[in-house]
Amino acid sequence: MQRVSDLVYTHLQPTPALAWPLLGEEVGVETWVKHENHTPIGAFKVRGGLVYLEELQRSGHAREIVTATRGNHGQSIPFAARLHDIPVHVYVPEGNSAEKNAAMRAWGAHLHVHGVDFDEAKEAAAREAQSRDAHLIPSYSEHLVRGVATYGLELMQAVEDLDVIYVPIGMGSGACSLIAVRDMLGLSTEIVGVVSAVADAMARSLEAGRIVHTDTARTFADGVATRMPHPDAFEVMAKGLARVVRVSDDEVAAAIRLLYRTTHNIAEGAGAAATAALVQEARTGKLKHRRVAVILSGGNIDKEWFAAVLSGATPSV
Repeated sequence: MQRVSDLVYTHLQPTPALAWPLLGEEVGVETWVKHENHTPIGAFKVRGGLVYLEELQRSGHAREIVTATRGNHGQSIPFAARLHDIPVHVYVPEGNSAEKNAAMRAWGAHLHVHGVDFDEAKEAAAREAQSRDAHLIPSYSEHLVRGVATYGLELMQAVEDLDVIYVPIGMGSGACSLIAVRDMLGLSTEIVGVVSAVADAMARSLEAGRIVHTDTARTFADGVATRMPHPDAFEVMAKGLARVVRVSDDEVAAAIRLLYRTTHNIAEGAGAAATAALVQEARTGKLKHRRVAVILSGGNIDKEWFAAVLSGATPSV
C-alpha cells in the first residue's frame, strides 16, 4: 500500500474529509464528507488511473490504450497515460456529458461516440482494442481498486470510529476499495453501497446471489448508470457490503441541492448519490447517534443540468 500511496501522492494531494455542521444539522446525523471532487480531474477515478498505468508500464509498454466510460474514468486514463506518452482512445455513449467529453479531449483522449449507453460503448471499445492490437483498460480491475483505495485509507485514518460510510456503485472500484481498507485496518465500519433505483443491476444481483443484468440504466447520475455488474466486484461486495440502498433521481437532485446549500460544493449525480442514501436512511431514525461519512465521488456535472437542479428540477434523460 505504501508504494501505491507514494505514486498517487506524487501527482495529487490527499483530499479533505470535512464535517460540515449545517449539513449535519439538516440531516440530523454527524456527517463527514470525503471530497473526491477536489482531485485534479474532479473525481476519485484519477487515483486508479495512475496506478493502472504505472503497473502497465512495469509489465511492458503498451502501444495504444482503449477504454470506455461515462466520463471520470475516461479522464483518469489519459491523465495518467500522458505521463507515459501513450495514446488513449475513449469510447462514450451517445448523449454523454458534453463537458466531460470536452475534459477527456483536453487531457489528450481520442474520443469515440458509440451506443445508447455505457455497456454498448464498452462492447465497442473491446472490439476496437482487438482490431488495433491495443491494450483494453476495463472500468474495474485490481490495479484500479488499489489506487482508489488511497481515498478510503485517507478517510478512515483521518476520522476515527466511523460507523457507516455511504459510497456510490458504478462498476464498483469505490465500494470494493473501501471494503478492502476497512478489512485491512480491522475496523467494524459498515460500508453501504448506493445505486440508482433505475440502474440497480448490482442491487438485484446481490439480492439474487448471482449476476443479474437490466435492460436499461436511464438516470442522470451517469456515474452509476450501468446495466451489467462486474463479476469480480460482485464477489467482493457480496461479502463486504452491509447493504445496498436504491435512490431515485429526485432524491439525487435534492442531495445535490443539499450539498450545495450546506457546503457550497458542486456534486454530480453519482457524487451526490451517497448523500441521497444518507438522507433516506436518516429519516428512518436508524442512524441516530452514529458517525457517518459520504463519498462525494465527483463534481463534474454539466452546467445546464446543475442550473436545472438548483432551480428545483430533476434532469431527464
